Amino acid sequence: MGYCLFNNVAVAARHARACWGLGRVAIADFDAHHGNGTQAILADDPAFFYASSHQYPCFPGTGRELQRGLTGNVACVPLIPNSTGAHFRAAWKEIILPALDRFAPELLILSAGFDAHAADPAAHLQLAAQDFAWLTTELVRIASAHGRGRIVAVLEGGYHHGALATSVIAHIRALMGSDLPSR
Repeated sequence: MGYCLFNNVAVAARHARACWGLGRVAIADFDAHHGNGTQAILADDPAFFYASSHQYPCFPGTGRELQRGLTGNVACVPLIPNSTGAHFRAAWKEIILPALDRFAPELLILSAGFDAHAADPAAHLQLAAQDFAWLTTELVRIASAHGRGRIVAVLEGGYHHGALATSVIAHIRALMGSDLPSR
C-alpha cells in the first residue's frame, strides 16, 4: 500500500475513458515514490499506460524494472538513491518517452510529484526544478502529438516548501509553453 486512500489519477483515467469516450489514457508518474496503487489499478487494462520513474529502494518497495503490465502497458524505471537529473532525464528519454509515444495517448495525466528534488527530505534523489521543466516540456509534446494537447497535472508530493514552489513554477511554465517572468 502506498500513500493514497483514493487514487486520484486512476479515478480520473477511468472517468476519462468512461465519460469522454477516449480510447487510450496514459499516466506519467515522476513522484519519488512508485505509484503502486495506480499501477495495480490500471496494469491489467491495455487501454491504459502507466509510466513511472522513482527511487528504488524506497517506500513502498515496488516498481522494479521487470514490471511491464498485462500487455506491456507499464514502464517502471527505478532510480538508485542519489541519482541526478542526468540519470532522471536518461530514464525518460531512453525508455519512458519512447514507450509513451508508441502508446499514443489521447489524454496524458501527470502524477506530478516534486519530492525527487535534491532539497526534499522524503527521498534521496538529486533533481532540480529544471529537470521537472524539461520533462514537462517533453510530456506536453507527446500530449500535443497524440491527444490534441490534452494533459492534466495532479500534484502528488513535495515536502520542502522552497523546492516545491520553484519546481511547481517551472512545471507550470512548461505546461503553458511560456517563459513567464520569475518572481
